[in-house]
Amino acid sequence: MNTPTLVIEAGLAERHYWRDLWRYRELFIVLAWRDVAVRYKQTIIGLAWVMLQPLASAAVFTIVFGKVAKLPSLEAVPYAVMVFAGLLPWQLISGSVSNAASSLTGNSGLISKVYFPRLIVPSSAVVVCLVDFAVGLLVMAGLMVWYQYMPDARVLLLPIFVLMAALAAIGPGLWIASLNVRYRDFRQVLPFLIQFGMYLSPVAYASAVVPEQWKLLYHLNPAAAVIDGFRWCLLRGAVPIYWPGFLLAWVVIVALLIVGVRQFRNTERTFADMV
Repeated sequence: MNTPTLVIEAGLAERHYWRDLWRYRELFIVLAWRDVAVRYKQTIIGLAWVMLQPLASAAVFTIVFGKVAKLPSLEAVPYAVMVFAGLLPWQLISGSVSNAASSLTGNSGLISKVYFPRLIVPSSAVVVCLVDFAVGLLVMAGLMVWYQYMPDARVLLLPIFVLMAALAAIGPGLWIASLNVRYRDFRQVLPFLIQFGMYLSPVAYASAVVPEQWKLLYHLNPAAAVIDGFRWCLLRGAVPIYWPGFLLAWVVIVALLIVGVRQFRNTERTFADMV
């Protein structure tokens, strides 16, 4: 009978870190399922809130920006549909950043007792936002039926921009999560940063209002490219993809992901002592 051998060696966990991510995939599934279950199991208000929150925001934006400020909508696209198509990806990005940022402190008991790649915790926190996004997409479908505005074949490319939105959130989420462990006042700053980012993104307005000479600089905010991509998919190409900005957004997303992972890995050893 073969007896398993336990090998204790300095730096072994570091060398096998990325392999351990795959080995602990079941923990990722368990944590993701737990977060989804806590949000939806045996509750009506959880599901209702996911549906009502973007609808209420879309109604406010439609009244304030569409009726009062009279910002232009896209051609032949109802203003409420245009706004909701922008809210969906924005809430996916902002919710993922928020969940990832607070995930380490929210799982302090697990982190302080058991070894596993800590990267699993903020990554699994993004899953609940993907579920919320799926519910919001159903609301979007109902809204489009109400306004009799149906998408075309471009909607099949929507998963590309969903992936883009998730990656755009994970990099900043990892960076803020690592800082939040050491500096707890980051949880007070984050809502302000998210609100500020929403107004810098074309959620309540179309990116066409941005002057041509500023468009490339504007797409340093990757959420702008993500939102335009969603609208291109859902609104029959009413928003053309600005390819230089789209490519620049991918460069920014990859750079933020690298910086976020590096910051997270550099501070990961201290998490158990600080949470």
